[in-house]
Amino acid sequence: MLDVAIIGGGPAGLYAGARLAAAGFHTVLLEEHPAVGDPVHCTGVLAAEAFQEFNLSRRSLLNELTTARFWSPAGVQVSYSSGRVEAVVVDRRAFDQELSATALQAGLVVQEGARASALQIDRKGVTVKTANGDIQARVAILACGANYALHRQVGLGMPRMFLNTAQIELPARHLGDVELHFGSEIAPKGFGWVVPVVRNTQQCARIGVMCESEAPRYFDRLAARVSGRWGIDESALRPRQKVLPLAPLPRTYGDRLLAIGDAAGLVKPTTGGGIYYSLLSAALAADVLGQALPKNELTADKLAPYEHLWRERLSAEFQAQIKLRLVAHRMSDADIEALFELARTDGVMPIVRRTATFNRHRQLILELLKHPPVRQLVLRRLAF
Repeated sequence: MLDVAIIGGGPAGLYAGARLAAAGFHTVLLEEHPAVGDPVHCTGVLAAEAFQEFNLSRRSLLNELTTARFWSPAGVQVSYSSGRVEAVVVDRRAFDQELSATALQAGLVVQEGARASALQIDRKGVTVKTANGDIQARVAILACGANYALHRQVGLGMPRMFLNTAQIELPARHLGDVELHFGSEIAPKGFGWVVPVVRNTQQCARIGVMCESEAPRYFDRLAARVSGRWGIDESALRPRQKVLPLAPLPRTYGDRLLAIGDAAGLVKPTTGGGIYYSLLSAALAADVLGQALPKNELTADKLAPYEHLWRERLSAEFQAQIKLRLVAHRMSDADIEALFELARTDGVMPIVRRTATFNRHRQLILELLKHPPVRQLVLRRLAF
């Protein structure tokens, strides 16, 4: 019997697998697609600090990001530049393949084209059913992204908030700064984005939307709006769609079971970014299992420290971000325009420059809600 079966070959599963295999545990990773890294569902924007924190290869790094331009529903523009590199663009396929290479070198066994169709847990262990046969292990890790069919089988539940996304990378004749677009015509309850990408001598733009529903329709609207400025042919390819969780699972552990990354709903509720939280939760899961497996203490109460750890690190951040996300869901275009006007005229941008960081938004959110004009707008229009 294996020690650990990991379901899903994204950054969370690969990083956890590498840590566990390096610690000497017999670990197998089941990836449903024919190759790790395909297909790409992610914008590939990652905090620059993550490479050092998680000891990651930089070979997948494409270009740095320092400036973002925010567009209101009426086309008002506000720019923000941190003055330092906080985020970078990575080639997600290459990023995952680098993680896979590291994991394989550590001793992880990767089975590609092995879709998990069922998960059974009993006192003796876990059984993962795949088209290639059953896999038996002492413990399982759900790292299967925003796919919650297995969660329902084992009683973990689902995140309470979702948005839909559609995005694609296209060649671009002109490059600009990161763009974020707001409003009901582009991305109701969410936003649209354009991210510059430099691949050697090739210029590209990653274009996408996250919204309540009908993501391809709103993607088309955003692409039409930005195509001239970026020099793209928006009709070249159709975007890839994905469901995006915006809140953690009610519980991320059980008997012989942990959920990490998107599979645990651990993404930024403000932006939907998930790579950093995937790596962090994978590291915490590997640490907890590293203590539990040698003692064969794999009941829910013995694995509960995993959730305690990630909540200690992330819970306050999630609470603030979810609060802002719920406010954003209720904002009209007029509300958004009023916030843009405050950003242009009433001291909001100094708060942003002083408190904003790429991975942590809580301090910015709290400071903005203390700012009298912003707080008055929220109280008056949203009954916050």
